[in-house]
Order: sequence, then C-alpha cells, then structure tokens
Amino acid sequence: MRVVDLFLTPDGRSRAFDLLFNFDGRITRSSYWLSWLLWAIAYVALFILSFLLGWLPYLMICLWLIVGLLALNSNIAVGRKRLHDRGKSGWWLLPLYLGPTACEIAGRVSDARNVFSIVAFGLFAWTIIELGLLPGTKGQNEYGPDPTDLQAQTAA
Repeated sequence: MRVVDLFLTPDGRSRAFDLLFNFDGRITRSSYWLSWLLWAIAYVALFILSFLLGWLPYLMICLWLIVGLLALNSNIAVGRKRLHDRGKSGWWLLPLYLGPTACEIAGRVSDARNVFSIVAFGLFAWTIIELGLLPGTKGQNEYGPDPTDLQAQTAA
C-alpha cells in the first residue's frame, strides 16, 4: 500500500481508517508497519501539541487518554488482521500482547525476576516476528482473500 493510497478509495472511504480501525479481513506486513508509522507520527504530533499547550494540563491528559484508547483499539484491529493473514485466529493476540506484561508482573512478585524478564522478552520478540516479519498464507484462507492478490488487482 502506498502512502498516497491511504487517503480515499474511489467510493469515498478512508483507507487509513479501514487499515487502522476495521477488524475484518487480512493485511500485509507492509500495511502492518505502515500502521505503526502512522501512530508514531500521531504520537509525535501529540507530544509537540503537549509542549505547546502545556499550560492546559487537563486538556492534554484528556487528549493523551483519547489517543491512547484509539491506538489500543487500532493495535488490536491491525494485529487481528495480521494474524488472519497468517491463517490464525485473532485470539492469539491475548498471549502475544498480554504475555509479556503478565511475565513482568509475575517477575516483580517472585524471586525469579530474571527468568520472567527473559520469557517476557522472548514473547515480545515472537510478537514482532509473528506479526511483522513472517509472510502471510498464500491465496485465500478462511479469513478472506490474499491481500497481495488484492493489491495486484487494484494496480492493474
């Protein structure tokens, strides 16, 4: 997906909105990383806005909370679509997203803090590998058509 293609589809829908907030279908690795880039830009803009409007702390707290909730929803949607492209259920997001956090919490309340930190890092690394680096299944699967085939069809 090119950055130019993010703005509007021929029927007037926002492709960026579909990428970030639609829970259905499949997406490619490049679309996954593009979503992270879009959120990084949003957070940089919010940081600059916080610096400029620092004298309105309650407004900034509300803005950070709203953007954080939108980013959480978006990360779940994008992760689910990426897992669908890999031929896996969206329920795999639970161990991928919550596993490192659970290990860190367990490490703080136990004597085996280093072991839990290593396991948390391993789960985090696997999340990056699974969602961002491994290719999706070729052809149609139970979650929809291959997104690389869709990109080839729209380019033609």
